[in-house]
Amino acid sequence: MSTVVTLIVVVAVIAAIVWLVRGRNAQKAAELENAKADARRWVERLGGQVYNLTGTDEASKQALADASERYTAAGSQMEQASTPEQCRQVTETAYEGLYYVRAARTAMGLDPGPELPPLPGQQQAGAVTENREVEVDGHQYGASPNPTDRNSHYYPGGTVAGRPVPRGWYSEPWWKPALIGGAWGVGSALLFSSLFSGMDGAENAAYAEGLHDGMADAGGGFDGGGDGGPGFDGDPGGIDGGDHGLFGGDWGGGDWGGGDWGNDQDWGGGGDFF
Repeated sequence: MSTVVTLIVVVAVIAAIVWLVRGRNAQKAAELENAKADARRWVERLGGQVYNLTGTDEASKQALADASERYTAAGSQMEQASTPEQCRQVTETAYEGLYYVRAARTAMGLDPGPELPPLPGQQQAGAVTENREVEVDGHQYGASPNPTDRNSHYYPGGTVAGRPVPRGWYSEPWWKPALIGGAWGVGSALLFSSLFSGMDGAENAAYAEGLHDGMADAGGGFDGGGDGGPGFDGDPGGIDGGDHGLFGGDWGGGDWGGGDWGNDQDWGGGGDFF
């Protein structure tokens, strides 16, 4: 009799374990599907904006080209995503693309649309609040809070290779080598101090700490850290050599693709963000 009871208990324990494992696996599968669905929703909305907007000036065209690049990156990430964490990376890439869309719409004098969730490090990085024109190592760099003929490259703000880059419009995308390679080049501390020193909104505690650490490297430049971009395999862009002022590399491709995404300047196919 005791043997039968023991056997029943063992079977019950095994059944309970199997039930728990199956329940946990089902929960994980549901979480993954929900994360994928949310990521796809943001990617589709980014695609709707990219394909239904056409830039009317250099700043809006460049911002839309960057948005298109992020749309391509998000699509590639979506194909590889197999965990909720990777799906969240897809969502963040789509967010970034939608920030470029907002910048393009602002440059064209259109309603930028609803606010977006903040990007990692965006609030700590601050924003460009005044026009700046500086010369560093014989090369001119410009920055401004709004697009100009000179400053037509937008960055939504955030942490690049461990250092905060303020939101704003710049004369060139000088942060891209660090975004792609994951490390700042020699002289980066000098550029940061020249471009942002004393600027309200940009010289906050996070930036000051990053600048101090970078200058402490004593000529070695910022050593960065991080993976250089939101993608699983890095940013699809590249540096194709040449001399481009302080950092080297001309980032290739001219306008990063561009193209004609249609003539509808409304939110169009993607609808609202929410």
